[in-house]
This record gives sequence, C-alpha cells and structure tokens, in this order.
Amino acid sequence: MDKVIVLIEGYAGAGRNGSYIASPSTVLIESNKKNILVDPGAVSKKRLFAALRKNKVSSAEIDFIFLSHYHPDHFLNIKYFVGLDVYDAGTLWKGDREYFYKGKVPGTEVRILATPGHSSEHCSLLVNTDKGVVCVAADVFWWEDGKQKSDKAEDLLKLKDPFATDEKALLKSRKLLLKEADWIIPGHGKMFKNPMK
Repeated sequence: MDKVIVLIEGYAGAGRNGSYIASPSTVLIESNKKNILVDPGAVSKKRLFAALRKNKVSSAEIDFIFLSHYHPDHFLNIKYFVGLDVYDAGTLWKGDREYFYKGKVPGTEVRILATPGHSSEHCSLLVNTDKGVVCVAADVFWWEDGKQKSDKAEDLLKLKDPFATDEKALLKSRKLLLKEADWIIPGHGKMFKNPMK
C-alpha cells in the first residue's frame, strides 16, 4: 500500500496591512519506493524542511515534485529542490525537456484525475492506502481558515470558490472526487472523510 503524509496543512486568509496569506496542503506520497512531494507551497523554507525532518525524510530523499496546478502559492518553494524532475497532470519536466504521459504518475501507483474548474489545468491525485483511497484534491476543495464545512456533501458541492475559472467544471470535478475518494486533502484546510462514503 502507498502512504500519504500531510507535511503542512494548507491555510488561507487575511494577513496584516491588507495582505492575503496562503499556502496549500503540502503532501508527501510514498509509492513504489519513490518519495513524491506534492505542491511544495509558499511556507518558509525552515517550516517545510522541519516538516520533512519530522517525518524522517531529507530533501535529498525526494525523488520528484508534483504540481496540481500553476497558482504561485502552490509552487513557490520549488526553488528549494533544484535539479528535481517536475510532474503535472500529463507532463514530466526534465530541465527544458518535456515528456508526456497519461493516467498514473510514472513509476508509481498514484492515479491522476483531471479536475478543472479552479484552474483549467488543475488535477488531483488518488492514492490507495491502508485507510482507503486518499485524494490529494488541491483546490477542488479549499477554505479560508475557520470556515471549513465538510460534514455534508451538499455543503461541499455548493462551496464558493472566488478564484474559480469555470464553476460548472468545478462542480463536475467535485462530484467526481466525492465518488472516488474515501478521504480528501483540500488545498487549504484539514483532511476530511468523504461524507458520501
């Protein structure tokens, strides 16, 4: 079975002096003896590397980075992993070379689902674990701090996303994830059990 570890629980909300503060759920997936860092986020380097150390993983043990989509709060910390390959929904980036793939993250059992709506290129990951299917949903579901509601499917489907590029596509993506996953890790907020399971 694969393993999923939430290294940093995503957060979002108003900051000081009119700023907005956000960094996503940063997740470590272990699959087929590979360590995949998903959405390294925008937290401080100190906090990110402390979370890796706490889980007995060094930055040198990360095999590659996976990006759910291209909003800066999800990828700014990629700068701390120089030389690593980067994967997205269907492209492997090795420096300036692009390789295309479908279905699963190459070399792993991790399934990729296209989940547009928050952004057009958005994707989510499904991981079979000993506690069931865990979905790294990124911003298919997300909340500002203190506003998470995840105990009813109706609330999850009606959740407003002020940054959505296509609300109909987002609703379809949400329905897909509620059909597929036992547990959901939102882009910003606490992991929760799928209320439809």
